[in-house]
Amino acid sequence: MGKQQSSGGRAEAKGSTSAKILYRPVGIVGSLVGGLVAGQVFKQVYKRVAPGHPDDPPTPLQSEYPLREIVLASLLQGAIFAAVKALVDRGGARAFERWTGEWPGD
Repeated sequence: MGKQQSSGGRAEAKGSTSAKILYRPVGIVGSLVGGLVAGQVFKQVYKRVAPGHPDDPPTPLQSEYPLREIVLASLLQGAIFAAVKALVDRGGARAFERWTGEWPGD
């Protein structure tokens, strides 16, 4: 596992091709679990942000909701999914590095 100096002064780990290939199944499972977790987190956040609404957020094809509400719900959902994905990907990569000694990225 090689380390390179980044422009910010931190050492960055470079992953080997074999580490990247071995990490793929871990990444896929992590993505599936992360998607499920993000969906549940979004539903809980939406319930608190939009009290009095049904349990499920509006979808683009539900005509009873104004466009503004649909777009705001979509923005919130996207932000939550992106944050959960980043956390799951980073956690999975760190766990993989602890188990194998190699960083799976870059």
